[in-house]
Amino acid sequence: MNSFDDTAISAPELAARIGPSTLRNRSGGPLYLEIADELRRLIENGDVSAQTRLPAERALSISLDVSRVTVASAYRHLREGGWISAQRGSGTYVSPTDSLPSWGSLAGDRDTATLEFVNASPAASPLLADAYGVASERIRDRFASGGYAPSGLFELRESIASYYRGRGVPTTADNILVTSGATDAIHAVLATFIEPGARVLVEHPTYPGVVELVHSLGGRCIPVPIDPDDTDEFVPAADRAARQSAPTLAYFMPDFSNPSGARLPLGTRRQLSATMHRHAVLTIVDEVAADLALDGVPDIEPFGAATPDVATVTIGSTSKTVWGGVRVGWVRAEAGLLTRIAATYARRQLSASILDQLAAVELMGKYDEVRRARADTSRVARDHTVTLMRDRLPDWHFRVPDGGLALWCSLPDGIRSSALVAEAHSHGLLLAPGLRFGTGYAFDDHQRIPFTRSLPEINSAVEILARLYSGIGPAPAISSSRPEAVVV
Repeated sequence: MNSFDDTAISAPELAARIGPSTLRNRSGGPLYLEIADELRRLIENGDVSAQTRLPAERALSISLDVSRVTVASAYRHLREGGWISAQRGSGTYVSPTDSLPSWGSLAGDRDTATLEFVNASPAASPLLADAYGVASERIRDRFASGGYAPSGLFELRESIASYYRGRGVPTTADNILVTSGATDAIHAVLATFIEPGARVLVEHPTYPGVVELVHSLGGRCIPVPIDPDDTDEFVPAADRAARQSAPTLAYFMPDFSNPSGARLPLGTRRQLSATMHRHAVLTIVDEVAADLALDGVPDIEPFGAATPDVATVTIGSTSKTVWGGVRVGWVRAEAGLLTRIAATYARRQLSASILDQLAAVELMGKYDEVRRARADTSRVARDHTVTLMRDRLPDWHFRVPDGGLALWCSLPDGIRSSALVAEAHSHGLLLAPGLRFGTGYAFDDHQRIPFTRSLPEINSAVEILARLYSGIGPAPAISSSRPEAVVV
């Protein structure tokens, strides 16, 4: 058995994606190179995902109406560049991205990093210290107990349920499972419902951690392109992907998506939720960034509120509004689904920290104040970063997000994020390469810039990037070699 996923693209479908224009509008170079370049572009953009099985040479030559030798030469050129590989007795596959370092390792040791801009994680809320002061007093009453609360403290689950009721979603404590952070929550949900070979729809770009989790469980991410300036197109794209791939799950961030900053309007999220329900796809809704509006934009009805409760599982956390060091996340789901998720979670975690939970109870009781404090700080940092970027890096293009914690920048032609990140690392600046936010080799022409650090740190980071960019300059045309893994 080969080590690749069984997803395949047919010869007619690949020929259609390569397009007849590739064969008509020839530049005068060898035809096999033009076919190879177009296929490489499809791989880079994520239109043909890593580990996809490509059609046989003869079949593709027939669909393209070219000789088999031409297709064989194109495949050979891509193999030499590391983009595809041949598996004896199985076929030709797009090369995997397993050589890239894990997402969690990119930041290294934050205490010793000079400028850590990998994680879009803000400094602690000004309300945090007092919350732990209250928690340290309240925990004394629990010292006689065993110190575990498998589903979470009732008062915390009730506080979270009240938060959802305030947003118009009927919820009780029995609908809440408390976890040690959002990643634990996502893992519990995925591990409950993913079987080997299962497909999971993800917006593209997306949070790298979920791509790694899906792959570690034997699943496969199916990318659905999202454009923050045209979110209505996301619904038909997700509909097509669901029809073609028969996914089990979908993972979406409808509010200030990481990294694009996209936010789905009310009508769009209702249509998307209904579409997933029609395809019998369980939607995992990541709301970690849902409370990070910065410009006074009104709250929007939570995703899935208008569809049956069994169609949606919601993930929440205090990591972005309060602090990543408070390891409190949660799953909100219909009771039957939650029972299954809780059973999965219990196999890897007995309980989230009782002290952290007690602090979270105090913070949830002042959550409007918590949100305002985070918005005020983040708004200043965002506006400062935007002004600085426009001044020092005017060729970098980005949409100013209404919320969230980062800018998603389109790099000038010829500049690769992977190369830029490697250079920045040698100058003490840690960044996440853009291709980590895709399912394969997409987004090496993008760079995420978090605005979660102090203003002096943001100044230093942008100055380093400006110096590097002026030294790098617009590079020659992109070569056919695949991006090198960036190890930091």
